[in-house]
Amino acid sequence: MTALKKYARLEATGLWRQTPEDQRREVVVSIGDATLIISSMNDTALTHWSLAAIERAGTSDDPATFYPDGDPGETLQLQADEAQMIEAIETLRRAVIKSRPRPGRLRWLGATLSTAAVVALLIFWLPGALVNHAMKVVPWVTRTQIGNELLERIERVAGPPCETSDTQRPLAQLAARTGATGGIAVLRGGVRTSLALPGGKVLLNRALVEDFEEPDVVAGYILAEEVRRANQSGMRDLLSTAGLRASITLLTTGDLPARVLDRYAETVVAAARPKVPEQDLLAAFAAAQVRSTPYAYAQDISGESTLALIEGDPMAGQTPAPIMKDADWLRLQAICGG
Repeated sequence: MTALKKYARLEATGLWRQTPEDQRREVVVSIGDATLIISSMNDTALTHWSLAAIERAGTSDDPATFYPDGDPGETLQLQADEAQMIEAIETLRRAVIKSRPRPGRLRWLGATLSTAAVVALLIFWLPGALVNHAMKVVPWVTRTQIGNELLERIERVAGPPCETSDTQRPLAQLAARTGATGGIAVLRGGVRTSLALPGGKVLLNRALVEDFEEPDVVAGYILAEEVRRANQSGMRDLLSTAGLRASITLLTTGDLPARVLDRYAETVVAAARPKVPEQDLLAAFAAAQVRSTPYAYAQDISGESTLALIEGDPMAGQTPAPIMKDADWLRLQAICGG
């Protein structure tokens, strides 16, 4: 849309509130890719409104009051001195309204072709485009919050993570060695082996701690999750699974519906983890200076299906620094593996 380019660098200040019970706060308003971006004064994105779904309360009020279609309780007020931004929003709203099909203007064939094109756009292009856009604009704090909400749902089945003062150091050492910046949680159940949540936290089934004599195996599972995150982040997987409406809700409100999180939590904990390209995984082992052979045999005790990880072990013939002291590993096993 040509109008989008015209207003791409336009910014204004206004007063925004998410619900009628909230107090209005001063915000910065800017126009992005198909959305109106509302940010705090320190440039943290608070919410995104779809330009195609913005309504105005009245036409000549001062201040001008806008709200997302279907949610008049969330409002944005712009004073008269922000006339350029008000004009931009109105121009884009008119452009969207004008671009909507008008019954009776097209012949039957033209209407059929247009409908087919719109349906194809909605089915094949729009969902992926919205997911890609969300991945660019959703702040890390929102991803972390979504990850915590998923963990709460998993804990209802698995129970709370294994966390004591004695587990903090070995888990921190595991996280530091493997690049798990969101931290690690060991659960009694709820996940089959391992799972990376949006926001960076990696969940481990306690069997990974209990069943193996050395921490290299657990480190391998965490490295595999980090490779999956790089190739297909947990947030992208969640949005791709949740569907079009969930992406729109996240962009406009900053939250995901509870039913979406419930359904995804039930699905992801039961599903087998997707395979990781062996070359990518070996590169991760090399960067972390962790042996891949113990992990390979944990996957397949015969080593037949994981031969590439055994033969390509980047630490073969070397003595890498231990991931943690034996005493720390034994303590972690005693507390979280029992």
